[in-house]
Amino acid sequence: MSTFDDPFDADRRLNHSGCSCGRHASQAEHEQAAGLAQRAARESEEKRHEGVVASAVMRAMFPQDQARRAFLRGVGASTALAALAQFFPLATATEVFAQSGPIEKKDLKVGFIPITCATPIIMAHPLGFYARHGLDVEVIKTAGWAVIRDKTLNREYDAAHMLSPMPLAITLGAGSNPIPYTMPAVENINGQAITLSIKHKDRRDPKSWKGFKFAVPFDYSMHNYLLRYFVAEHGLDPDQDIQIRAVPPPEMVANLRADNLDGFLAPDPVNQRAVYDGVGFIHTLSKDIWDRHPCCAFAASKEFVTKTPNTYAALLKAIIDATAFAAKPENRKQIAEAIAPANYLNQPVTVVEQVLTGTFADGLGNVKRVPDRIDFDPFPWESFAIWILTQMKRWGQIKGEVDYKTVANQVFLATDTARLMKEVGLTPPEGTTKSFSVMGKTFDPAKPEDYVKSFAIKRA
Repeated sequence: MSTFDDPFDADRRLNHSGCSCGRHASQAEHEQAAGLAQRAARESEEKRHEGVVASAVMRAMFPQDQARRAFLRGVGASTALAALAQFFPLATATEVFAQSGPIEKKDLKVGFIPITCATPIIMAHPLGFYARHGLDVEVIKTAGWAVIRDKTLNREYDAAHMLSPMPLAITLGAGSNPIPYTMPAVENINGQAITLSIKHKDRRDPKSWKGFKFAVPFDYSMHNYLLRYFVAEHGLDPDQDIQIRAVPPPEMVANLRADNLDGFLAPDPVNQRAVYDGVGFIHTLSKDIWDRHPCCAFAASKEFVTKTPNTYAALLKAIIDATAFAAKPENRKQIAEAIAPANYLNQPVTVVEQVLTGTFADGLGNVKRVPDRIDFDPFPWESFAIWILTQMKRWGQIKGEVDYKTVANQVFLATDTARLMKEVGLTPPEGTTKSFSVMGKTFDPAKPEDYVKSFAIKRA
């Protein structure tokens, strides 16, 4: 996975008020730490390039893995590397590999919503992943998804944290003018929940929710589709039996407290903050609806991808690298401390830790342990896109014939991601589609129309 070496002492608690990022005792300490992070990033990147080149040479010399292992056992890794260097210019090859193309634009702006789904995009800033890949990225906290969409379409942001259905909707012109958009990396899998007002602690059967007012972050969101799917499977029509409204995540807890909502299907840390404030309880984790479902994404316009390909590649590699680091449970507490400050999530560290570690209070007096409550896997399976398109069709957001496979292939850039995952030392899946189950019902990406027709409750 990731080879990042953290320059900070993980056991040290930092003063959260003395510098511009809120993580250091003084601005001088902030600048010193930033310098250390950049130096560590450069050194780590050089070592990674050396490893990739040496690995490629070894594979070429020993195509049979048994012969390679026998050679290494006989001479040892250090001697093998020295022998390779005698006959092959590893240093020159490494330099050529590292200079695959000049970055067209190093100073970038990336928008994000302050939720844990954006963890890789956010943490790549304070932990030095952008610097490692030669970029100076400003991550900008943004008020809501419509603002994120508009600022990226207006080129105020070079790329953005988006809900995974948004690039599909933008490309198809659902809710906006059609503009070719891409989603080359999933930010997080799982990590959402249905939270109800604490006054409903005795109304846990979804069949009793008729008349409830729910919030989701955006119409084109996994939250909307998962909530609709969940209540429909319990016999409720989401357009007639309940109300669903779009509310920005930072405003959800306040609306629950004010009794404007009965509940929400929301990203974290919103659910955990409702528990922390004593106004709600976690009813159902989204992983219990569809385990390892996608949620948020790193997205960019097709124009950005084609006009600045080297910048795009560097930015995507930084995101993939950060995602790999976030996927390791042992890194989660460090990440929580890095992204909790006011300029990022603006949440108590304990709230963020409960989400990222999966050891959390549920609001009903229980402590749950669900290590994969949220997880991180960057691969944009095209079958994820096809499922999302079926739900857009099911609920009338898109009409007529849909070329599911073509749209999924054009927007969810699985091939690009697979190539760049290899460049940062990860192993991508062999294919781009897979079957999965949502609430016990198997989804076959080869038969999307049959899937849409199979639902008793739908608009299509």
